[in-house]
Amino acid sequence: MKKGVRVAIQGIKASFHEEAAFKFFGKDIQTIECNSFKLTCESLENDEADFVVMAIENSIAGSLLPNYTLIREYNFAIVGEVYLPIQLHLMALPGVKFEDVKFATSHPIAIRQCVDFLDDFPNIQVIESNDTAACAKRIRDEQLKDTVAIANALAAELYGLNIIERRIESNKKNFTRFLILKKDKTAEVNDINKASICFQVGNHVGALSKVLNIFAEQQVNLTKIQSMPVLGKRNEYYFYVDMEWKNMEDYDKAIRQALKYTVNFNIMGEYLKNDKV
Repeated sequence: MKKGVRVAIQGIKASFHEEAAFKFFGKDIQTIECNSFKLTCESLENDEADFVVMAIENSIAGSLLPNYTLIREYNFAIVGEVYLPIQLHLMALPGVKFEDVKFATSHPIAIRQCVDFLDDFPNIQVIESNDTAACAKRIRDEQLKDTVAIANALAAELYGLNIIERRIESNKKNFTRFLILKKDKTAEVNDINKASICFQVGNHVGALSKVLNIFAEQQVNLTKIQSMPVLGKRNEYYFYVDMEWKNMEDYDKAIRQALKYTVNFNIMGEYLKNDKV
């Protein structure tokens, strides 16, 4: 990846989105901090970024449904994916001891993922915030000696905090899948073996089954199916499907056949499978 690639992330530096960006692109990138997922899309749309790294699902919290809508509405291309293990640590200013702590702060989802640990310390007041890394930064900026943040090791390193309890998440096999988005659909990877598509089918018996069977008959493995209602239309849904294949010809044939039985069919991205955690 060329030097200086601009990558838009939701959150600030040392957030899990930046960690995912580093894992995919390497650390020689320029991260564009955004306060929301929509703003990451605006950054890419306005050519202020070259790529977006966007969380799409978590093994505990499930799918981030609004993000499917953003990708479809902006018509961005999915050009890659990355899986990141979510490891959460308790961090504080140097010299702060655990018995001095009165407050713990983090993103609501991170807090929920550490509920077993936090339940053991009812004397610590839990405060929700909008970003894990921002909590760590606030402790440093305001020199809060009675507060700990729940965040990743990257945040502790960047903001000069000590980790006083490691791996406090309840589920040690927790991970998040991130998608890599680009503005146009120009092919960058020749060796593709995974795709994300979106389509609608008629509201009658067997309509969806017919489409899914086409992929099964062509030995294309459907790894995820997600439905989303069509805004303002009753009993109409978008179906978002991830699929993998071993033979490109099987995939091409399945797509050609599926087009006959769907409407608003869109190949959102074709890319190389990258599910190592």
